[in-house]
Amino acid sequence: MTKTIALFNQSGGVGKTTLTMNLGYHLGQRNNRVLLADIDPQASLTTFMGIDPEELDKTIYESIVDEEPLQIIEGINGLDLVPANINLSAAELELVSSLMREVRLKNALDGIADNYDFILIDCPPSLGILTVLSLVAATHVLVPIQTQFKSFQGTDLLLNTVARLRKAANRNLKIAGFIPTMFDGRTAQETRTYKAIKEQLSPLATVYEPIPRSVVFPDASEKRIPLALYQPKHPAIKVINKIVKKLEQL
Repeated sequence: MTKTIALFNQSGGVGKTTLTMNLGYHLGQRNNRVLLADIDPQASLTTFMGIDPEELDKTIYESIVDEEPLQIIEGINGLDLVPANINLSAAELELVSSLMREVRLKNALDGIADNYDFILIDCPPSLGILTVLSLVAATHVLVPIQTQFKSFQGTDLLLNTVARLRKAANRNLKIAGFIPTMFDGRTAQETRTYKAIKEQLSPLATVYEPIPRSVVFPDASEKRIPLALYQPKHPAIKVINKIVKKLEQL
């Protein structure tokens, strides 16, 4: 069965988009068929994948607003992509009165799900309708959490959102785990936060090994390639591969 994983955190700047691209790449390198879906109006994932959002005639916007077939760009470093651009920012207003709006993305993805082993959805950093569409379409939610106290504090709101979705719109939604990001083990504050994340969230789902803080992630994104193609021997690659192996066991 296709695993559709929404990477979601209502806080921005936690490394969600970078993680989506790199997890997708390593899943693909392990002979999985992978589709990345960008449902963030900022279109950072689309940009990181080497596509200029402004040059696109059709994106995921047409699929969720006009119910058109998904626009899929194939074969980018072994991955397929459903792109986004700024037009998606208008979708929330346009969907206010739309019938069955919550299942628009799910319906679109269901039409192509058999072609993929994994679909990774890069959610916007908000709790709006686009995030709801993503969580309704997902089989799992994967939560990146920056190892900072403020970011960890927002986890309760995130979990409450997931719980409400489970009760009403997607009873089968599972938590795939929590990924601490931008971790600097040399600082006492981040070490304490990582310990708190493990202690408080492990009863709910897997808390994965933390992704280390490194300037090479933004450098690789600027080059529009995954980290493994930019710096193949970087220690973060081993961490990402461990996470990917566990995702395959979901």
